[in-house]
Formats: sequence, C-alpha cells, structure tokens
Amino acid sequence: MHQEVHPPPTFITFENVAIEQSIVARFEQQVARYPDRLAVMTPERQFTYTELNQAANRIARAVLAHVGKREEPVALFFQHGAFLIAAIMGILKAGKIYISLDPLESPTRTADVLECSQAKLLLTNTKNLSQARQLAQGGQSILNCEDIDAAVATGNLDEPISPEMPAVILYTSGSTGRPKLVLHNQRNILVETRNYTNDLRIGSEDRLALWHSCSYANPIRGIYGALLNGAAVFPFDLTIQGFEPLDEWIRAHRITIIHTLATTFRRFCDTLSKDATFPSLRILRLGGEPINTDDVQRFQRHFSSHCVLVHAMGPTETFTIRRHFIGHDWRGNDSKIPVGYAVPDKEVLLLDEAGREVAAGQIGEIAVKSKYLALGYWGRPDLTEAAFIPGADGDKRIYLTGDLGLMLSDGCLIHMGRKDFQIKIRGYRVEVSDIEAAFSELDSVQASVVHAHSNKAGEQRLVAYIVPAPGVAPTVSALRRALAQTLPDYMIPSAFVFLETFPLLPNGKIDRRALPLPNKGRPFLDVSYVAPHTSTEQELAKIWGEVLDLEQVGIHDNFFELGGHSLLATRVISRLRDTFQTEVPLESLFESPTIAVIASIIEKTRGGAGTRESAIVPIPREAKRIKRPSSTKA
Repeated sequence: MHQEVHPPPTFITFENVAIEQSIVARFEQQVARYPDRLAVMTPERQFTYTELNQAANRIARAVLAHVGKREEPVALFFQHGAFLIAAIMGILKAGKIYISLDPLESPTRTADVLECSQAKLLLTNTKNLSQARQLAQGGQSILNCEDIDAAVATGNLDEPISPEMPAVILYTSGSTGRPKLVLHNQRNILVETRNYTNDLRIGSEDRLALWHSCSYANPIRGIYGALLNGAAVFPFDLTIQGFEPLDEWIRAHRITIIHTLATTFRRFCDTLSKDATFPSLRILRLGGEPINTDDVQRFQRHFSSHCVLVHAMGPTETFTIRRHFIGHDWRGNDSKIPVGYAVPDKEVLLLDEAGREVAAGQIGEIAVKSKYLALGYWGRPDLTEAAFIPGADGDKRIYLTGDLGLMLSDGCLIHMGRKDFQIKIRGYRVEVSDIEAAFSELDSVQASVVHAHSNKAGEQRLVAYIVPAPGVAPTVSALRRALAQTLPDYMIPSAFVFLETFPLLPNGKIDRRALPLPNKGRPFLDVSYVAPHTSTEQELAKIWGEVLDLEQVGIHDNFFELGGHSLLATRVISRLRDTFQTEVPLESLFESPTIAVIASIIEKTRGGAGTRESAIVPIPREAKRIKRPSSTKA
C-alpha cells in the first residue's frame, strides 16, 4: 500500500512516543527545529514557525489575562486564514478548548452554537469585530487579537499541558434541530496526526492545502499534519475565492497534499482545462463522502503518475478509521469504491441490530472500538451515553456510526450507506430532522418532509416536500429566506415540492419512497417569469437550466432561489468563461444573481464599458487560461 506513496526526503516517522506529550510540546519542538521555515501562508499574512509561535504565545497570555486558568472553551470568530491558525495554537497553549465559528454561516445558527458551547470569551480580529459584537448577545467578552498590547511577552509559556486535556469542539448535525458539539482531547488529535503523517509520509518540505471551515473535522489533518511536522499549511477560502484560481494557486505554491471532499473535487475538476497538470502534488485525499469510478478517472486524467489518490472514512467522533490507496494503474468497475483497510488503534466491527458481530460477507452497522474516540458530546451526557458504549477491554469504548458496511475477506471495508435518515450533502453530515424542525417553526408550513435524491453524478441533493398551512401559498423565495436565518446553506433544500397531503403507509407513517421526484419546472418565486430576449440572455438561461436541471429560467430569477449554491455557482462561472470568452468573477454572481444583470455586464464588457463591470476581464481567444496576478494567490 505505501509503496505507491512518494515521500519527500525530509519525512520522519511520527513515533508512538510522540502521542504521550501535548500538541503544544510537539509544535514547539518543530519551532525549535525549523525556526525560519514557512508555517502558514495566505494573501493577507504569512508566518514562519517563529512568528506563528510568538503570535500564539501573545494570544495565550492575553486569553489567560481575560479568563484565568480554568479549563473552558474559547470561541474563535475569524475568516479562514493565518490569524485563525495563530488563535488555535494560542488557545491550546493557554490550556483551553477552542471552538471555531464561521462568520459566513447563518448568524442564528452560529449564535446557537456559541450558546451551546458555553464559551465566555469570543476571540476575533478587527475585520470581524462588528459581527462578533452582534453575535455576543449572551454576555460573552470579546478580545480583538489585533489589539493585544505589543508589550505582551512572546516567549513560550510554562503552562502544564497534558495530552489528556480537552482541545477542540467540532460541530455536526443533531437530531433535535440543534447542532451536536463533539469534544476531542489533545491525544486524539495526536493519534490522528501520527496516522496521517505515517500514511502520507509527510515531511517538512510538504505544503498542505486547507480548503474547508475549521468548525468541522476535515481541517484537523491539514493544520496538525503540517504544523506538527515542520511543513507549511496554505488556507484557501473556497467560499470567497471560488474554484477558478485553484489550478494556478496549486501550481504557484507547489502544493503537495490536498485533503478535500468528493463533491468539492468534482467541482474543481469542472474548471480544469484538458491539459491541466499539477507536478508538485503527490497526495489527493478524498474523505467525508463516498467516491465513484468517475472520480478515480478524473484523478487519473488530471494528476501525474506519482500522485496517489487516498479514499478515507472517518466520522467526526472517531477521526480516520479506514483508508484505501489508489494509483494510476487502478482499473475499477461500477461497484462501490472501498474505504479500505485498518488504521492503527481504530478497530472496526460490523454489528447487527442486537449488537452482535455479523458473519463474514454480511452487512452490519459500522462500529469503532478504540481508546481514542471523542470524549463525547459537549453538554449532552444523554447523547454521549447513547452513542458511546463501554467496551469489554476497559479502556476502549465503542462508537456506533450509523453507517452500514461490508467486510471483504482481505479486511477491506465497503461503505454501504446510512442506516437512518442521516445523509451527506457536499461532505457535511445532515439529519433531515434538523431541516424539518426549521420548517415546523414557519407559520406558512403545516407539515414537511425532507428527503435526499441522487443526481446523475451520484451526488445527493435535498428535496423538501411541503404541505402549506391552510389558505397560504408560500413562495420558494420566502421559504429559502426563512430557512437561511437558522440553517447553513448546505442544509437548505435544492428543490421544493408542494403537496396537498403526504402518501402514507398502512401503519399511518409517511411513505417516503412514494414521494414524487421534483420536476424540472421553474419554482414558484417572488418574481414573475420574464423570458430571455437577447442572445446573451438566451445563452445564460440555457447554461443556468443545464446546471440547475430546470427547463425554464427567467431573466430576473435569483440563481440561489432556483436551487443554486456556491459549488454550482463555480460551474456556472466556468461555463460563462468557455461560452463568452470572458472571465466573470465569482463574487459577481453572488452580488447580482440574475441573468438580466450578468447579461448586461457581459454585453457592456464586450462593448468596452468600464465602472462596475471593469472587474470582468475578456479572455483573449488565443489564451486557454486567464493568468491571474500573484496577489490573488494564497
């Protein structure tokens, strides 16, 4: 398995003894070994290991001055970037627990997470200070890390930090309409970093991409896989910067390791030219959702022969439990791509409904037995007791994942899907009851059912089935706006189907299998349908219809109210570039998400108009790719 991985010459095995210390101690060892090596780089700021360590030490001292030495959570409220990384290390140095809140998520949901975390201190920077003040309605103190006195000492602290100390709260979907907060200690992160390092042969010359929000589990590997090995981490904010710059960004910064979701990977590949290559990239790791043979073929088409695809599985509560290495000589069929083989210290069991192990070749619920599972759900001992079962081994517990699996004779695990109503949307674990609970709060909705359907690419999309309240005819536009107050964008359904009643089973329960598939008709929006007139509008309507799988799109229809989201927006931008030979910035679609406005911008650009449209750059017909200035790269 590992013979396919091409390690850098600086790879050093992450020894088992290294998990007997704290994250802080391991990081400070890297600082002493690589003081001037690049640690973090973004367009706004970069840190060497010495600079990152000094910034973290100042933050740690400022936090301790505010809240003392109690073991407690501290909320971080930063955009994706270097300041967030420094704040994470500072919180750990102070002996606290960090929980990262994303400024781009729903304010109501973020406030709910903050309340559930019981954090008394909210750490932020000047850019997010105003929004942080609005968020801190529960009496939390706010500390602007850019206002920390320059006289605060930058040397290492002497706080006693144990690997058993709680380190991070990550959140995932809950079944009550509120998020579940998953608590991990430092040793769990060290074990994950050890396995990740040794699997991928990470060395100090590696450069790890960081694409996803630190509120969730995915970035744990990128941050600590880099900073606990003397390597560099490169945050890139996909939500703000989009997919278009990624290919040049990867090459310009010589990224060697990317860990992302299958959905994100597909959208990235949609933006690539046929001859796009990435000579520095040696590991592409996809986790969080299943991959298919098309994904493997995309990998083989665009990535060099020395690059290895790693398909991995690991719930937030356990981190990585299986991984499968795929090279360019792999030739698969239409069967499911395995999630692979065991990782150290994470034993996988397949259990039946009675909790007994199933026989070989049979499907059972995937359970994980280990000493290194999450400590539980923050503030929810009832949920912890239900999900984590004491093992017969004393110090090992068993976590029931809710996923189904099949074990092959050679010990390779096949993921067979969920056993409950949880689903994966763009890599996020979602319980449909969360969304149904949000609908139940709306006066215009009498009843709702949320179900997932797969598209042609095998990706899940959410469909909401609505029985409106008597005498009410809610528009999709209004429902989306209402849901956006409490749910993140990935939990807002892509399609809405209005019904008079739900189909029922003989026992009176809703027959989910009998729910009709959404049609391709235009949804009921706040605006009336206006047909495209100009050739530009007609071409845009065709592109939008194909991306959104709709037969009719009006020129004043909001792209996001039609079911679009950030990943589909990047596909539209790619199509616009190819069709009109014009580079339309992704933010233009977010700011003006109608065909009428985008068509006007494109037409004015072709006519040489300036002002607002000056951000749109015509692409020379002889150029296959637009060359972006280095200042846009992270």
